[in-house]
Amino acid sequence: MAGLAVGLGNVWRFPYMMGQNGGSAFLLVYAVFMLALAAPALAAEFSLGRATGAGPLAAFRAAFGPRMGLLAGGLGLLAAFMATCYYSIVIANVFYSAGFGAVAGFSEESLPAYAAGLGRDGLQLLIALGVLLACALVVRRGLRRGIEAANTLLMPLFGLAAVYLVVVALSLDGAVDRLLEFLRPDFSRAGPGTWFAAMGQACFSVGLSGTLGVMYGSYLAKDTPVAGTAGATCLVDLGAALLGALFVVPAVLVFSLDLAAGPGLLFDTVPRLFAVMPGGRWLGPLFLAGWGLVAMLTLVAALDTVSGALADVAPRGGRGERGAWLWIVTGAAMLVMLPIGLNPHWIGVLDLVFGSGLFMLGALLAVLAVGWGLGKAVLLAQVGVGLGPRAAAAVAAWLRWVVPAALGAILFGFLFSTLIA
Repeated sequence: MAGLAVGLGNVWRFPYMMGQNGGSAFLLVYAVFMLALAAPALAAEFSLGRATGAGPLAAFRAAFGPRMGLLAGGLGLLAAFMATCYYSIVIANVFYSAGFGAVAGFSEESLPAYAAGLGRDGLQLLIALGVLLACALVVRRGLRRGIEAANTLLMPLFGLAAVYLVVVALSLDGAVDRLLEFLRPDFSRAGPGTWFAAMGQACFSVGLSGTLGVMYGSYLAKDTPVAGTAGATCLVDLGAALLGALFVVPAVLVFSLDLAAGPGLLFDTVPRLFAVMPGGRWLGPLFLAGWGLVAMLTLVAALDTVSGALADVAPRGGRGERGAWLWIVTGAAMLVMLPIGLNPHWIGVLDLVFGSGLFMLGALLAVLAVGWGLGKAVLLAQVGVGLGPRAAAAVAAWLRWVVPAALGAILFGFLFSTLIA
């Protein structure tokens, strides 16, 4: 689950979302939402998957009935599929950056050539195709030999790289003073748009969409405490986001870049950091390659989820035919990815609609599905593992009443403010 949650969303997405939505006020709102809403919602997704023993489509049909369940599960799968398509382009740009750094090195002289090629070179499309194919091969190897083995190998790379870059970024001249000034929150900027962005980032970052958590939940043993697992996952992801912010934000401020620049911010910032850090000529490409590999774990989860969910409900289907669905979904993702790669300015729009909006809607539907569709008794049986009766009852009440009300209010508030604006 940490492999699913931690990735480029913490380094690529989080800093520019913070820059566009209230700065350090966004950071505080995000931390509260992650612990108070995202962690319980993730526990609900785990519970829905484990209680039904199936992926999103079959799980939602069990909770809401055939028609409504198909619609709810289908929306979540669409969001996961589209996020796979544009996220593969972002990962391809990371690998492109690693290759450029290995060949030309990152320096003030090489940065113009790097910027000219980033996002405009057909090589990124070929890399993205290779990324999708490699992720499909990991899924094909199965849960333990593929997904778990890849997580065990790659997750430590992210932590080591991030900690080192934090040290380098904070050692830049004036970085600490500028960071402390930035961290003074201005809550006058924290309106409905900030709330929506913060919860959307939480959903995207931990894979809350009514899909990935449901599928991974169906793999959990009956004695696994879903509340503790969800809480630990969100804490790890929150820590990764803070690490990402601690090296991206100081570098942005020192290099006088625009924190609200959007999806391209990371690719403007990190090469400049590598150009000035000790050993950046060789360590930079290695770090970027490691991040790209870690980010692929999210695509692994998405391909596994979408293909598995379709296999669950296909005629004469079942899990025995997941291999065929895996290649169908991978091929479709490759086709949809191509026009996105040729028009990378679409990524920001697609990320807002699918990565924030539909992910949050899917999380809301999953909470309603397990709390109300399957019923209170099922919810208590799932979240109560590892908890005492009073704690289980409190968590269940929070999931049935507070979390759906909060998610619904955040979605409505954003839509209302957007329409009024």
